[in-house]
Amino acid sequence: MKIKNILISLLVIFAFASCSTTKEAPTLAYFQNLKEAEGALPDNVSDYKIKIQPDDELIITITSSNPEATAIYNVPLGNPSVKGNINTSQSPRLQTYIVDRNGMIQIPVLGEIKASGISTDELAAVIKNRVSEQVKDPFVRVEMINFTVNVMGEVKAPQRMVVGKERFTVLDALAAAGDLTEYGKRDNVLVIRTENGKSTYHRLNLTDGSIYASPFFYLQQNDVVYVEPNKIKVDNSKYNQFAAFKLSQASTIVSVASVIASLVIALCVK
Repeated sequence: MKIKNILISLLVIFAFASCSTTKEAPTLAYFQNLKEAEGALPDNVSDYKIKIQPDDELIITITSSNPEATAIYNVPLGNPSVKGNINTSQSPRLQTYIVDRNGMIQIPVLGEIKASGISTDELAAVIKNRVSEQVKDPFVRVEMINFTVNVMGEVKAPQRMVVGKERFTVLDALAAAGDLTEYGKRDNVLVIRTENGKSTYHRLNLTDGSIYASPFFYLQQNDVVYVEPNKIKVDNSKYNQFAAFKLSQASTIVSVASVIASLVIALCVK
């Protein structure tokens, strides 16, 4: 009987194992519909240049061949008389401007300038035109230093990353996070974006080459990239929870049985 029971148990285990191996494994390849050896990818429908928004932090440098002529447009660091939306706490060498809730920045001599809704290059052109009225051939550079992206979910290194360039794609973000795990859904990557106080979302299919044509392919400041777990990870999680619950129940039953057995033995001995 013991041998028979062992054989039945082994048959049950093999049956479960064969069922689990017949499950279709997730496809890990990207851009699966690019079948040819070479070819052109879809054209991008959006400009990668990000738009300035309220609360963005900018570095604005105004120079010319005559530094003394443009010195009045740059606030001396540590000047106690300067107030408003200028931040000097970041670094003793960096002069930054915070875009206020109305989308404005305050530049010495020039006064208020509308910054939100345009790119850093466009803002630099606006400032240059204003400075050109007084200074010959000025040079203006505008940089955003709070371009951050959150990458979450089934990636190897979830993180909030600071982006050092404006041309930054969802593929760049996933690569910086160590790529997707084998449990990440490659055909349903979620990008959440906030613009003008409103949040929108879009789902990207990394297995499809047309991702390059998506307006969410290039990321913007404060975007959230979330990689959803695939069915295998969800099923494993449910199984582990169920197994833990059953193990807990079995442990409780064994404990109760042990207590009852101890009581019975004690009574019998008496």
